[in-house]
Amino acid sequence: MKLGVFTVPLAGMSLDDACRWLAEKGVQMVEIGCGGCPGNAHCNAEELLADDAKCQAFLDTVARHGLQISALSAHGNMVHPDPAVAAAYEKDFVNAILLAEKLGIPVVNTFSGCPGGSPDDKSPNWVTCSWPEDFSRTLAYQWNEVLIPYWKEKAAFARAHGVKIALELHPGFCVYNTATLLRLREACGPEIGANLDPSHLFWQGMDIVTVIRELGKAGAIHHFHAKDTWIDPINTAKNGVLDTGHYGNEADRSWIFRTVGYGHGAETWKAIASELRLAGYDYAISIEHEDSLMSGNEGLCKAISFLQDTLIFEDKGEMYWA
Repeated sequence: MKLGVFTVPLAGMSLDDACRWLAEKGVQMVEIGCGGCPGNAHCNAEELLADDAKCQAFLDTVARHGLQISALSAHGNMVHPDPAVAAAYEKDFVNAILLAEKLGIPVVNTFSGCPGGSPDDKSPNWVTCSWPEDFSRTLAYQWNEVLIPYWKEKAAFARAHGVKIALELHPGFCVYNTATLLRLREACGPEIGANLDPSHLFWQGMDIVTVIRELGKAGAIHHFHAKDTWIDPINTAKNGVLDTGHYGNEADRSWIFRTVGYGHGAETWKAIASELRLAGYDYAISIEHEDSLMSGNEGLCKAISFLQDTLIFEDKGEMYWA
């Protein structure tokens, strides 16, 4: 495994300065946003696709600090019911795939997206239960008429360009748990896999080791985000885990995102690292900082230090006994 960082918290630095800072901390890989929700502070895909010299300079900047790029990220809702919104995300996502091919980066991270509840809707409609029957009809429309056709086309596009698509299992979008990821993958092809982020699974009540084992059996883990979640037992006992309160109201929420180690301890994260190794995953563990109680600098430093003592960096090799 290689320790990585999603560079969004370092958007105020140049790419060169960000890479230098991370390399000095012992980071080995970077995940770089090139559109959509992460923005393109460190990578303008359209610009790099049009200019080979800038493209080479971009690669040279990362390599100069001994780093590798684990993935490009263009998170968005390409199946948004508003055609203008969908088109903007679509452009960024397609450019990310084309740039990944050009740069030799094997993975593009994004979301599955969420359509409206019918062809007439203007806003996404995330369904969390199957009854009343309106919801079952909505799910059938979303999956059969929008989601599967879209992702079949995009899986074929990614296949043609030698790139894998890693979907973050994220509530609010149609792929948010193990079953929905595997359903889309079975319908559309093995190019579709997970950018497995435990933070969204913790608060839904999933056991991360179990999820890794299930997705690992299918070869469906393409990338991994290291992000934690603290579940407040008092607020959860009072209101449950479905929480639409503002992320800034930390004291009142049922859960909040935390730097790794501040939601679940070393025992949990060591079990995750071990299960990833058992699943055959030996790629990036990419820190995503969204801890509202810490600055980006502090959160990244603490996460890097924590994971350096937690991950499994070397192959077991041969064992010799005295």
